[in-house]
Amino acid sequence: MILDLRKIFAGESKSLSFDYEFDLSSTEISGSRPFVSPVRVKGAVRGKDGFAYLKARVSFRFSIPCDRCAEQIDRRYLYSFSHILVRSLQDEEDDRYVEVHDERLNLDELMREDILLALPTKFLCREDCRGICPVCGMNRNNGPCACEMRRAARRKGVLHLVQ
Repeated sequence: MILDLRKIFAGESKSLSFDYEFDLSSTEISGSRPFVSPVRVKGAVRGKDGFAYLKARVSFRFSIPCDRCAEQIDRRYLYSFSHILVRSLQDEEDDRYVEVHDERLNLDELMREDILLALPTKFLCREDCRGICPVCGMNRNNGPCACEMRRAARRKGVLHLVQ
């Protein structure tokens, strides 16, 4: 969605609301396409003193394999984002502001960037996920595998010799 902010920056309009959906289903993360629903975006841009203040809430369903055990994770995410929009930047390195070229903002692009930065770097089915056994491939969240039992028995045997 392209937002025309000319009236906001000119002070002719105080606010501009938006409520729409856009598609991220072709976005790839860790070899999969996890966005299983359109991204819902609701919010508004408010103008004051030559600046524009954007507040947005996004929600979407997300499905991706756990990075440790490969079980499928299905979650619904809700994020809130806010930005100060300006016509031009004094300092290109200043990331506190979003520069709006030609007073038109590509909201899809901005929300996509915000979402990708907000997502976790590791996707876990649960915080204490034990992963899979590197020897036999069993999901260790479902219980100990035979490899673990053999390793534990060997450790006990070695400790017995030390005493």
